[in-house]
Amino acid sequence: MTAFTQACIKANEEISLAMKEGFEASWFEKTEVGAGGDVSSKLDLFAEAVFVKHLSSFGHIESEESGIIGEGDVKIIIDPIDGSSNALSLFPFYGTSVAKVNANGLLDVAIVCNLANGDVFLKDENSEVLQGKLFSDTYHAPLSSPHSEIGLFEKAYAHPELVALLDREGLKFRAPGAVALSLSYARTVDYVLFIGAFRIYDFAAGLALCEGLEVIVEADYVIVSKDKAIAEKIEKLIHQL
Repeated sequence: MTAFTQACIKANEEISLAMKEGFEASWFEKTEVGAGGDVSSKLDLFAEAVFVKHLSSFGHIESEESGIIGEGDVKIIIDPIDGSSNALSLFPFYGTSVAKVNANGLLDVAIVCNLANGDVFLKDENSEVLQGKLFSDTYHAPLSSPHSEIGLFEKAYAHPELVALLDREGLKFRAPGAVALSLSYARTVDYVLFIGAFRIYDFAAGLALCEGLEVIVEADYVIVSKDKAIAEKIEKLIHQL
């Protein structure tokens, strides 16, 4: 495991420990619109500060909250809290997303952590995609469900016509509200679907963790599935709209 990966995991563990002490009242406060277009909370900014402390020595950081931080040839893309609305609603599906792009422009490290249950998904310069837990040195191939019954449809609320088509085809789904996390769990569900504006903070790490799966990326939608037939069926439904 590289020094960068170790530093990123340490940052996640620091954030996780702080959350286990209980959400501070100030974390629920909103501040201003961040670089990603959403209003940042003080929880987002707290997590961002932790990542800056641990990762700024490796290169410049591009954060969903504050934009470009620091300098260096290496670019580190972070979503300090993926699913921050979930976190601030105390709904247990939220985490962090980090991707490192080296000086040659290649994404060589991706790490997504589910802070609600401690799941860590990573791919660094020396490894295939791995899954583990915070505060543990044990990693293994990512879990996969051979009999999954649902997909994950991020931003489903904005696409009622497609929801109706998926229902007609018996393609059940949930809409958990954290894109990078949903992509990280792509092997355990039938599919992951996102329709909307493509933001690098949401997808840089998550898509890198989908190596070996069927991945369809277009300007306004992303489909990932372990089953090529399901991915192609969903794409056909999108084209019917």
